[in-house]
Amino acid sequence: MLSCSLSRGAAPVRSWSTSFAFLIAGVALLTLGAKTQIPFWPVPMTLHTLVVMALAVAAGPRLAVATFVAYLGVGALGLPVFSGTPERGLGLAYMAGPTGGYLMGYLVASGLVGFLAAGRGFVGRLGAMLAGLVAIYALGVAGLIPFVPTSHLFTAGVAPFLVADLIKVLIVAVGASAVSRLREVRS
Repeated sequence: MLSCSLSRGAAPVRSWSTSFAFLIAGVALLTLGAKTQIPFWPVPMTLHTLVVMALAVAAGPRLAVATFVAYLGVGALGLPVFSGTPERGLGLAYMAGPTGGYLMGYLVASGLVGFLAAGRGFVGRLGAMLAGLVAIYALGVAGLIPFVPTSHLFTAGVAPFLVADLIKVLIVAVGASAVSRLREVRS
């Protein structure tokens, strides 16, 4: 049985088959999150950040990172799992483009958030996800340097996404707290 990291202080205990099933489901959710576009201002938003944060909070650092590595691997092989694929390219060529830094940021955030959120309450999980956002934006903006003039990095790489990402982090924090409360009531 999957014992989620939302239980306070306990390390997740999983069988190999449960971890593999979570990994496969996680890759599917990451793909769905990347492909889902919601009209938002100033740019449409995807649910990629929400899924990355939710997987990290729910699974812990090891499985969250393994899931994101599998997602990157599937994308590197040329499957259209990333946002804007296949229209904006596929495989390693896509990953080396303007979005590549954000993909690496998501990878780092998967481990960082999973580690920092483990066994924490609402405020701890929220703080962990905000730290994850810092990693995503830092690596994302660094990856934009070859493609965007330095004076436009913030306006191109952070500003259009910040409000939506903060909303997504808040949704995951509230959802994780609700799941924790339900687990406490059941036990």
